[in-house]
Amino acid sequence: MSNSAGGEQPIIIKKKKGGHGGHHGGAWKVAYADFVTAMMAFFLLLWLLNVTTSDQRKGIADYFAPVSVSRETSGSGGILGGQTITAPGAQISSSSPVSADVPSSGPPGQQAEESENPDPDALASTQRSGNSELTGQGPADTPKDPASQRPNENRLEYQQRLEQMAKQLGVPGQKMGEKLSDFAERLNEASQTLQIQKTEAQQFQQAASEIRQAIQSIPELEPLAQSLMIDQTPDGLRIQIVDQDRISMFPGGSAQMYGPTRALMGQLAKALSKLPNRLSISGHTDSTPFTNGGGRDNWDLSSERANATRRALIAGGIPESRIQDVVGRADRDLLVPDQPNSPRNRRISMILLRDGVAPSN
Repeated sequence: MSNSAGGEQPIIIKKKKGGHGGHHGGAWKVAYADFVTAMMAFFLLLWLLNVTTSDQRKGIADYFAPVSVSRETSGSGGILGGQTITAPGAQISSSSPVSADVPSSGPPGQQAEESENPDPDALASTQRSGNSELTGQGPADTPKDPASQRPNENRLEYQQRLEQMAKQLGVPGQKMGEKLSDFAERLNEASQTLQIQKTEAQQFQQAASEIRQAIQSIPELEPLAQSLMIDQTPDGLRIQIVDQDRISMFPGGSAQMYGPTRALMGQLAKALSKLPNRLSISGHTDSTPFTNGGGRDNWDLSSERANATRRALIAGGIPESRIQDVVGRADRDLLVPDQPNSPRNRRISMILLRDGVAPSN
């Protein structure tokens, strides 16, 4: 189109930047896929540790054993391999003559044919010999793992692949196998610990059920059913016998048990004797002080009642060697802190300790 001046009017093209993909990209998907893959590999390793035997785990650790690799690069992977053509042995002088006359054992035509169609047996033997020189092992014990040299790679490529594997694990190549083996051992120990804790929890739950059933089956122990408290703590199975308003285990200021209390201790001993765990016993009182004095206080009373409980359990069949400790806590560990004179603070606590756990009280 012509303008008034007789010239052509310039054409202006406006381009708009379309879409908003530049702000949102898909890079996060790659990172998320890597994370999911790593978690899958981790849980697969946990599963393998749970279903394999110790010999199988040792085999897995040996599978990732490090291989000693030469750091030399002179002549590595080349045709000459660091040797001269004319004389056997390493080339020690740059002035050694190099000749293209390679000795032959047949006509030139036959040599060319043999080079184009090599003998498969001879090729395999050469590859095995190369692996033996690299790893220091014979053909029979060449490692069949990702850290071994592949038949189709030369020495330089093999070294670079091992260094790449070490970088992915974040450890030096020579320590890669040690790290994997140590990691497998730690996971195995953690798996065994979890299995032991699971077994103990089941045993504790069964013992608690037997104790409750025994109390319900004896009419004279029915009043003490509400006084029994059983729960699992980090230390183990805790069994507490708590005083109520009109139901007490001991007479006031005394460590002599009432008849129902002694019968209850016998049932507890019968149930706890089925387990080998150690026992920790502690006595507790409320904050009411002694009125008559006489040199005794709540510390003495709580210790005496804890010892009376120990003697009752031993009489019921608990070996004395299973008693870990017997302590009196007086009113320093109240069950009802906001009511220091509450009868519920007067109690006997017995903890069936977990294996390898020291009492916290």
